[in-house]
Amino acid sequence: MLRRRRFFSIFTHFGAVAFAFVGSVTSGGAEPAVPVFKDGEAQVVKAFEDSDYWIRHDLWVETEFDSDDDGKPDRMHVSVTRPQQTETEGLKLPVVYVSSPYFAGTGKKGQEFFWDVRHELGATPPERKHVPGVERKGSRPIISKSHVKEWVPRGYIVVHSSSPGTGLSQGCPTVGGDNESLAPKAVVDWLCGRAHGYTTPGGDEEVVAHWCTGKVGMTGTSYNGTIPLAAATTGVEGLEAIIPVAPNTSYYHYYRSNGLIRHPFGFLGEDIDYLYDFIHSGNEARRDHCDCEVRDNQMLAGFDRVSGDYNDFWAGRDYLNDLEPLKAAVLMAHAFNDWNVVPEHSVRIYEALKAKGVPAQAFFHQGGHGGPPPMKMMNRWFTRYLHGVENDVEKDPRAWIVRENDEREKPTSYDDYPNPAASPVSFHLAAGAPQRGQLTTDPAADQGTETLVDNFSFDGASLAQAEWTKHRLIYVTPKLSKSVHLSGTPHISIRLASNKPAANLSVWLVSLPWTEGKDSKITDNIITRGWADPQNHQSITDGQPLVPGDFYDVRFDLQPDDQVIPKGQQIGLMIFSSDRDFTLWPDPGTEITVDLDATSLSLPIVGGKEAFTEAEQESAEAK
Repeated sequence: MLRRRRFFSIFTHFGAVAFAFVGSVTSGGAEPAVPVFKDGEAQVVKAFEDSDYWIRHDLWVETEFDSDDDGKPDRMHVSVTRPQQTETEGLKLPVVYVSSPYFAGTGKKGQEFFWDVRHELGATPPERKHVPGVERKGSRPIISKSHVKEWVPRGYIVVHSSSPGTGLSQGCPTVGGDNESLAPKAVVDWLCGRAHGYTTPGGDEEVVAHWCTGKVGMTGTSYNGTIPLAAATTGVEGLEAIIPVAPNTSYYHYYRSNGLIRHPFGFLGEDIDYLYDFIHSGNEARRDHCDCEVRDNQMLAGFDRVSGDYNDFWAGRDYLNDLEPLKAAVLMAHAFNDWNVVPEHSVRIYEALKAKGVPAQAFFHQGGHGGPPPMKMMNRWFTRYLHGVENDVEKDPRAWIVRENDEREKPTSYDDYPNPAASPVSFHLAAGAPQRGQLTTDPAADQGTETLVDNFSFDGASLAQAEWTKHRLIYVTPKLSKSVHLSGTPHISIRLASNKPAANLSVWLVSLPWTEGKDSKITDNIITRGWADPQNHQSITDGQPLVPGDFYDVRFDLQPDDQVIPKGQQIGLMIFSSDRDFTLWPDPGTEITVDLDATSLSLPIVGGKEAFTEAEQESAEAK
């Protein structure tokens, strides 16, 4: 007869780790529970499935930094959820690890705490009202329940941690500073037996991760997706694979664009110092110190909300600069209509990883912010790199894209992103203001100049739909007789003059006629967008005032995309100044004059110029 005993989850008290018993565990000759794999994927194991038998406990991992300057290394609050067999049967399993600044709660949201965007370009903005102190939420030992239902039953341990200066983790939040890379590194080191964990934030009673195989994967979305990349840039041993979803890979590219002060969609006026306030839920005894040293002395002194130039402050929060040590296999995930963390964040890292030779795949969809890869893709990724099962995932297609109107779980595979069959096609402008000009692959000579007048009162969608307006310039192709597949990063070169020393410059690529969707800001009509400061026409690090009336060549990329423009639509290039949803709002009246003959657009089209010309010609013949 089998003997059974009751087994409770581990829970932690300050100064002691206690065990109690809650569920039955089979002993006395029963076959031990182990992970099971089928078709290269970890399967749900019944013995791991019942959450009543999971062991949960928390601890503090000591780091190698002292970001709150209290004379002691900061300790990160960590929680663990693992199958009971890791205690009763000595089973060792790999870890899926998630870290976040949000687990313990966040500060107040609202326009009253953002920067006022209603001022002239180059002017010092009025001071911002700080968010009141964040009150920590949640109770030990559980920091978060995310990911446990997906991964624990499949033979993984799930670990969570609060990032520095949040929750019960010590230190200061830095929003992309070095400690936000070194904190998850310390947790990985602890999981692999190289760092110390303790039962309390100040004690010396140790906790050892005897149940970990030494293989760790990380994942998460948005800020939680940034931290896996941050950890991987340290090159820490044992971090074998990461799946960042919509990660913020550069805080400059989040809050600025080609020298221009630009805000994430839906958060007009937000800047990095507000995000600091928003996440700072940590130790109240050190909060004033952190506010002074990090927010006031580093952020407010370094982020330059006047010029928008790229500088050392921003370079220190750009993970593209830190990729050399990275060796973890990376499955990137992003949406092409993410106007919060725009898609270039993942594309720029993906391109660098390919050049570096790191195992990398990319999953893209057509929705908005967030959206992980299908479970099958993530399962294969972690099965290969954490369990070591040879499932040939590295031989899978490198890019997976959810096509228009397809289900998120059914992406189409491609050899790579951008589509290898895509090549740049140059488009030129033919005059038509204040109505619509033409966008054509054949340049027409002597088109002269056209002028728009800035007015932030009109949003981009209204300007794109307007038949006649002086507040934008727009140039459209003929109606397409066949669909056109764009894949890659459009590039624009504009020769322009301003009647003032500074001006916003916004560019949208749109599909016409306009059809409103459920969300007018994530409509199929917005193909992609881009923003730049003409003062930074030579360098994003050194913007210089414009000489009114002088022409300058401004060149920059729009956001990456992969989209099929359907038959019957027209592709439109819209040039305007202030983008109501993203930029500052200077007084209306700034005039931007565009030299049409010296302005061009490059679009990455699958099939190249031949494919576009065929659709264009058939459309003309149909007339």
